[in-house]
Amino acid sequence: MIPIVKERLAGVRFVTGPQVFGRVSGVVGLAVSVAGLPARVGDLVRIGGSADLLAEVVSLDTDRVVCLPLGPLGGVGIGNPVVNTGRPLQIGVAESLRGRVLDGLGRPMDGGPPLGEVVRVPVDLPPPSALERDLISKPMQLGVRAMDTAVPVGQGQRVGIFAGSGVGKSSLLSMIARGTAAEINVVALIGERGREVREFLEHDLGPEGLARSVVVVATSDQPPLVRLRAGFVATRIAEWFRDRGSDVLLMMDSLTRIAMAQREVGLSAGEPPATRGFPPSVFALLPTLLERAGPAPVGSITGLYTVLVEGDDHNEPIADAARSILDGHVVLDRRLATAGHFPSIELLESVSRVTGKVTTPEQRADLNELRRLLAARRDVRELVEIGAYVPGTNADADRALALWPRINDFLRQEIDEQVPAEQSWQQLSALLHNGEIH
Repeated sequence: MIPIVKERLAGVRFVTGPQVFGRVSGVVGLAVSVAGLPARVGDLVRIGGSADLLAEVVSLDTDRVVCLPLGPLGGVGIGNPVVNTGRPLQIGVAESLRGRVLDGLGRPMDGGPPLGEVVRVPVDLPPPSALERDLISKPMQLGVRAMDTAVPVGQGQRVGIFAGSGVGKSSLLSMIARGTAAEINVVALIGERGREVREFLEHDLGPEGLARSVVVVATSDQPPLVRLRAGFVATRIAEWFRDRGSDVLLMMDSLTRIAMAQREVGLSAGEPPATRGFPPSVFALLPTLLERAGPAPVGSITGLYTVLVEGDDHNEPIADAARSILDGHVVLDRRLATAGHFPSIELLESVSRVTGKVTTPEQRADLNELRRLLAARRDVRELVEIGAYVPGTNADADRALALWPRINDFLRQEIDEQVPAEQSWQQLSALLHNGEIH
């Protein structure tokens, strides 16, 4: 039976059957214990009394269920009645979501008009079967020269943007949102400062970018379950547009905040801390979320996920796990950012695993030459700075040093500048063969 039909039938059975109430038996930290309530993991429950609060069941025991709230815990007391809604979290989806800003539970928060008629769908869906996925064969234009040429992204690819704090991840995403060839953008801002959200919407994204986007926001002050669910809400919205035949660009900032929210949820549910304080459920969650993006027989979801690396350590557990699941990674360098180089992409550390599928032989030849020149310059950089390099020692290094000012100009781009991918490849070819950027 189709999952959505099963979900609706379950809801009908719940409405027509007798309701069984449980009672709040304890509150410890973020967790609310409920006694006497039949429930399943993932069910939404309503805590009555003065709290009138929705919560989600996250773990079960022989005589109690543990719920985490989707709002503030103020007003929750021992003995408050709790009723199971009989369904998991659902959201409303429709074409009217374009240009709207939603909260972490999929509700409009921009003060705009009502969404009108919507389709209610569950947030959780299983990832598509490996054999049902289409192959990645077409490039996805992002409008950023350094990415469209040196780290080409395909329709349906999943790419991580790895960087420390304050290195330009959000600015790069806003630049991509305005320059991409995707039909619609779904942007998830998770764990951001409240001050940054409006700046991103009005200054970085702008009216043009917002008009072709759906933005899901869960700021850092929201309960951990809301921050966690925001990533799944954004993914579910992207899936709905994909199933209607659209090529969707899903941008999530950041995957690390989702992992941290799951850590809070897991520890509150009683899981033991494992790797650097992260419980095992965190590493089970990442592939469940990331595998939902990708190409499909109809439409595609291209995923860009920012990963906030702690202390600029690109081998910390979340970054390492994400890199092993994703189809490529883009590394932002703090030294480039502090030098005013935007976008601050360290190309030699960035890799796209589908380059051979989305580029022509001529483009790959230009890309390989660009990387060879960048590597040659890196090898002799310190010798050049101290005046110890002797010209003629390395032909690639000599050519790289001669072309470096123009290569550097090619890799730089203003945040409000969009360059079509075809033009970027032409500029790279002209640079390597003629020493010019047209």
